[in-house]
Amino acid sequence: MSKKRLTYVIPIMIVVMVVAISMLNQEHTEVQLGIRIIIAIGAALFSGVISYFLFPENEKKNRP
Repeated sequence: MSKKRLTYVIPIMIVVMVVAISMLNQEHTEVQLGIRIIIAIGAALFSGVISYFLFPENEKKNRP
């Protein structure tokens, strides 16, 4: 696992989780807190997986 990828993936996951929790707390207060946290964790993991594969591992090797 590349450190360069992780420098992008971890902050993206944190931002997505914070935004998801704040959106769920504002608009969906009828949902239990535990379920809202599980949804936010799922969103963070999903965005982390997507961003891991979208950021290239070695950008300089692919360029001529």
